[in-house]
Amino acid sequence: MTEPTARNPRSRRRTLLRATVLPATVAASLVLVPLPGAMAAPSADAVIAEVYGGGGNSGATLKNDFIELANKGGAAFGLDGFSVQYISANPGATSTWGVTVLSGSVAPGGRFLIAEAAGTGGTVALPTPDATGTLALSATAGTVALVQGTAPLTCKTAADCAADTRIRDLVGFGTAVVHEGGASVPGTSNTTSVARAAGLADTDDNAADLVAGTPSPVNSKGEAAEGDTGTTGPTEPGTVRIHDVQGGTRTSPKSGSTIAGIPGIVTGVRTTGSKGFWIQDATPDADPATSEAVFVYTGSAAPTVQVGDSVLVTAKVTEYYPSFTGGSQSVTELSAPKTTVVSSGNPLPAAVLLDSGSIPAAYAPDAAGATIEGLALQPSAYALDLYESLEGMRVEIADARVVQATDQYNELWVDVDCQDPDTRRGGVVYLGYDKPNAGRLMVQSLIPAAEQAFPVANVGDRLKGTTAGPLDYNQFGGYTIAANTVGTLKDNGLKREVTDRAQPSEATIATYNVENLDPSDPDEKFAQLAQGIVTNLRSPDVVALEEIQDDNGAVSDGTVGASATVAKFVAAIKAAGGPAYDWRSIDPVDGKDGGEPGGNIRQVFLFNPDRISFTDIAGGDATTAVGVTGTGKHTALTASPGRIAPADEAWTSSRKPLVGQFSFKGKPIFVIANHFNSKGGDQGIDSRFQAPTRSSEVQRTKQAVLEQAFVAELLAADPNARVVSLGDFNDYQFSPALTALTQDGVLRDLVNELPAKERYSYVYQGNSQVLDHILVSPGLKRQHVEYDVVHINAEFAAQASDHDPQIVRIKP
Repeated sequence: MTEPTARNPRSRRRTLLRATVLPATVAASLVLVPLPGAMAAPSADAVIAEVYGGGGNSGATLKNDFIELANKGGAAFGLDGFSVQYISANPGATSTWGVTVLSGSVAPGGRFLIAEAAGTGGTVALPTPDATGTLALSATAGTVALVQGTAPLTCKTAADCAADTRIRDLVGFGTAVVHEGGASVPGTSNTTSVARAAGLADTDDNAADLVAGTPSPVNSKGEAAEGDTGTTGPTEPGTVRIHDVQGGTRTSPKSGSTIAGIPGIVTGVRTTGSKGFWIQDATPDADPATSEAVFVYTGSAAPTVQVGDSVLVTAKVTEYYPSFTGGSQSVTELSAPKTTVVSSGNPLPAAVLLDSGSIPAAYAPDAAGATIEGLALQPSAYALDLYESLEGMRVEIADARVVQATDQYNELWVDVDCQDPDTRRGGVVYLGYDKPNAGRLMVQSLIPAAEQAFPVANVGDRLKGTTAGPLDYNQFGGYTIAANTVGTLKDNGLKREVTDRAQPSEATIATYNVENLDPSDPDEKFAQLAQGIVTNLRSPDVVALEEIQDDNGAVSDGTVGASATVAKFVAAIKAAGGPAYDWRSIDPVDGKDGGEPGGNIRQVFLFNPDRISFTDIAGGDATTAVGVTGTGKHTALTASPGRIAPADEAWTSSRKPLVGQFSFKGKPIFVIANHFNSKGGDQGIDSRFQAPTRSSEVQRTKQAVLEQAFVAELLAADPNARVVSLGDFNDYQFSPALTALTQDGVLRDLVNELPAKERYSYVYQGNSQVLDHILVSPGLKRQHVEYDVVHINAEFAAQASDHDPQIVRIKP
């Protein structure tokens, strides 16, 4: 796989916000913030969000003291080597700072809950803490610091602590001597905490930044304390409405505040995974920028409300960032809710129709790479602003065209705009960074499968009738209709393609990403992949395979050989009626080529020895660079198979190109099988940072420069050398990497010679796009090649791989 795989937000993995449970591949992609400066510099990311010292005391509901951190930055904030520390309000000569050592990280927009000492009273446990200490905080006065380091602080005055560069943030409350600004925060007790005001402001003035209120602990999963921190739900509407909570930007002006008695009609209920419900105000304001709906997150408890209930909700306003990569939009949510049902069976607010007339042509405002969260929403100017202005609200689409097939998580993508260029098979083509296809939306269902099965759709099918529900935003997909009404599927009859038959005099060379293939995969996967090669590609003379795993797959035990994987695949091809392929490859160094941990993916050449011969030249291995020897018709590789510059830092944790020298009808063909580094860690099209940063492009461009130089060396030896470079380049035809690879005309990208609407081999977030390429040298002139992307996977719900294969026929 080359892009993040979409997931169902009904099972949003809020645990991903806890670094202690992140898989290695995800943790490696987290961008940790730089080391902090002095306390005197207001924090742009990690802050102490709430402090409570009355846990377990007389009259307290919560059993424990706690300290809650928050991260208002755009990247994960690493806590390894950090601590929270506490000292009494008036430290004397013998007073010392108590220390709780931290580890892990705080996700962008996330919370991090630290449970401290318990008292003997209280009835409600904290939500599962992210860290645990033994600090016994005062309920009325004291100082808490977030510290880079684990050694106890020594400062005992505000001035001395302000000069200590280890202190990231500091909160003094009650009569504390050590505090930020002119005064500490007044008025805490056994039943009140001190917390940052809306927006998590940090001006380094405790009295201005924090207020006392009801304790509302939230952990990194977004979970609140089990049970109410009060005895009943609200009985009267408060003065704050949902549009006041949502505000006119992407984040709530009420974030961090607990709001009483928010009224709304329940429009959708999620009872699995990330549980909760949506409420929408039946009496909206006149401002199109302010959403009238919000998601109420109930944590591990299934909501007890029903669609059509009129409710009052008292809850803490939070901003939830579904994506762990740091680029996602946030979702304004109500957490730790207390809910009162006022009446049931009420009509739902009218849904907003999304169609070609309602989607702005421009996608997002440009902030020169900075966040757009603080910009006033312009829903009539930008599609992303329109979707944000409708966050949580009921929307509907009618007769929508499917542009990405149903996946294993019961989600699909539709295009509600239909003004962008369509593929001839029903998708929308991604033709440039400035052409994101604004009308793409994901569709999921809130309807239990027992009542209505989710439609199994291919690209080009249609959802006839109305599909409607709250507009959500999810971790992997972007803006999503959480539908409680799903239209009827109309099958468009999409068929898998079969490439044209080659002439006996033509050499055929194909590329196919077989998606982490190893012997433990089901026989059915091997059979489907084999059928694609034999039937749809017509048994090419050479097939460059990407993502062949070692013989025990994703098991990290030092195994690097892939002979069992390849043998099983070759046997499956033979069983499907194909030739008895021979093969060549080079085993990677264990753990050095990226991909699924333990899998040791690599490229492999399959070739039909009855049609084409492989020129074996000794000397190629995982760490030796292949070179060029000879000139003219005597030009050859120094090793075949070989690898291009495997020691260069451009290939760190990435597959090195595999080069092979073949002979077809007595003439050499040099073939390069590629699998450039993935897009993991890039900010998405719908990022809150605009224009989004595509950090992975840097490495792919370096890789392209190296390969371009190698091809240039081949052509310097023989200007007529026939070179075919192909594979999964993980980048677009208009990208810097492909521009570098084709520089000086050493290679030309054949996908650019297709009509624009046929330029795709992969579908991601509803965009049909190019990640796989076949490039050829000038010695293979246009009249000598025929190129085809064979659409058999990417547009279909049933896939053998997430990539479509490609093939080139080389004429004599």
